[in-house]
Amino acid sequence: MGQRVYNQDAELVLADGAAAITADAVTQVSGANVTKQLGPGRFEGVLIVDVLAIDISSADEFYHLLLQGSNDAFVNKETLAQLTLGATAARPGGAINSVVGRYEIPFTTEQHDVNYKDVRLYVDVGGTTPSIQLKSWIAERY
Repeated sequence: MGQRVYNQDAELVLADGAAAITADAVTQVSGANVTKQLGPGRFEGVLIVDVLAIDISSADEFYHLLLQGSNDAFVNKETLAQLTLGATAARPGGAINSVVGRYEIPFTTEQHDVNYKDVRLYVDVGGTTPSIQLKSWIAERY
């Protein structure tokens, strides 16, 4: 999966891939929603997403993966990085059908001069039979 190798810190895992995501949700590890605290300063990282299974059988499924940042327990949140996967007809710009594999999304916790200390991965799904199974973690950009 991918040509670049990233170290995986167990404390920065956002999704363990144990169950498929079939409705809008925050990703989970061991059955619990995951929020990670990266600290008050600017953090530059890479969101690693290993897609284990993805349903695009009805040609209208889409999956918006949103790395969200917050400073107040996600009462207010900002999108720090986003990736849209799914069927060609449902993806913005008509991008190719998404496949199983690794996706790397660079990000920073600083947006519009605000540093967000907490992050989480939120998955917004849509279409006839949406189902995606993935593992995800944050790696430091180097």
